[in-house]
Amino acid sequence: MIVLAAGEGTRMKSTTPKVLHTIGGRSLVAHAIRAARGTNPQHLAVVVRHERDRVAEHVSQLDPDALVADQDDVKGTGRAVECALEVLPPGLSGTVVVTYGDVPLLTSETLQGLVAEHHASGNAVTLITATIENPTGYGRVVRDADGAVAAIVEQKDADEQQRAICEVNSGLYAFDAAVLREALADVGTDNAQGEKYLTDVIAIARGRGLSVRAHLVADLWQTEGVNDKVQLARLGAELNRRIVEQAMREGAIVIDPATTWLDADVTIGPDTVVHPGTQIHGASTIGRDCTIGPDTTLTDVEVGDGASVVRTQAELAEIGPRADVGPFSYLRPGTRLGADGKIGGFVETKNADIGEGAKVPHLTYCGDATIGAGANIGAGTIFANYDGVTKGRTNVGAHSFVGSNSVIVAPRTIADGAYVAAGSAVVSDVGPGQLAVTRAQQRNVDGWVARRRAGTRTDEAAQAALAPTPDASPTTTPKTETKDARR
Repeated sequence: MIVLAAGEGTRMKSTTPKVLHTIGGRSLVAHAIRAARGTNPQHLAVVVRHERDRVAEHVSQLDPDALVADQDDVKGTGRAVECALEVLPPGLSGTVVVTYGDVPLLTSETLQGLVAEHHASGNAVTLITATIENPTGYGRVVRDADGAVAAIVEQKDADEQQRAICEVNSGLYAFDAAVLREALADVGTDNAQGEKYLTDVIAIARGRGLSVRAHLVADLWQTEGVNDKVQLARLGAELNRRIVEQAMREGAIVIDPATTWLDADVTIGPDTVVHPGTQIHGASTIGRDCTIGPDTTLTDVEVGDGASVVRTQAELAEIGPRADVGPFSYLRPGTRLGADGKIGGFVETKNADIGEGAKVPHLTYCGDATIGAGANIGAGTIFANYDGVTKGRTNVGAHSFVGSNSVIVAPRTIADGAYVAAGSAVVSDVGPGQLAVTRAQQRNVDGWVARRRAGTRTDEAAQAALAPTPDASPTTTPKTETKDARR
């Protein structure tokens, strides 16, 4: 199996090599390699040239067993295949399949069908073709009177009659290895582009009286390549449509497929409801009977059965069964929420392990923390985990309670069954059953508004509230601190 991924892709107008652009959570070349591996080839070679090191490194990460072949300065698909043959075992026999690194909707099943027909017909060459209304830019398939393939003529080399042909070459082939090797040795560069065309092997094989046949496919999307960012978006949308449709066939309930984006490696359990405006990326796994969205983005997130995740952004996080997240929550990498737990509105978590049934309901930053089972973190609590040099971790014990508007200065331990009073700054550990309170005594200063804000609307309101009213008892004011009491 040979995957051609050496092209520069100038029409992409990008510093990123064309085959490294992504749709459905995978690079274009990753889609190609996955389809190729699905045929269980003995050998897989990927041909690289433009941005060689970047592409080769990516290929090695995707498939460490893949062979990387370097195309030299001779241009053309024929030369690319020659370079691939050089890294494959010498004397290779059997069938060689050639595909491209920019045809992301191609499936393993289609390649398997190509190989099966190639073997059954005893062809020297079998190529995948498709019939399209506007074949501009594609190589035309010229057939003989018997329906066999006589030649492939590139757009730039085609005459007017040949350009009217609507059957086009997809660039996907199955070759007899010996025929391919011998024919490539005879292919030259005498054409409009000065390139060594792989399609010339067709004419050479025909000239030797060998069988060349077409394997026509009805699914045109599988033969379409990416040449610019318009095509990238178009193919990305079609791939997403197929992924979402498959998820629904497997039991997911997608309210609005048009605004739901799922990567190829996402799995969703039966009866999970996905609301509009949801994006689920990476290798995210969603359980059954969940509620996801609306307006939610999950990347590499695991969600347990029966959980609810609403208007949330999460990455590299785990959400336990029946847990409740959102709205407007931000779960950063390392967040783990236990079964029946809660992360509520306007809460940010990072590297936080929140136990079973524990709650972080409102307006809280919870970073570098372990929250025990059944604990409750009050609104507005800040886990102060960074001192400007190092990160510190906080441990809150089981069934403990942290009051609203508290600051916990890490590293700190709040033991099981402890309380922190609202508004406290916790700078030392709290033992089991203790109440931590760090709060200055409140004092109310009489006459402050009259002296410091005289003539304001606040002063007018205060004077009106203090004025005696007919047939009413004198206004009672809170106990205040007198001058003598402050001494």
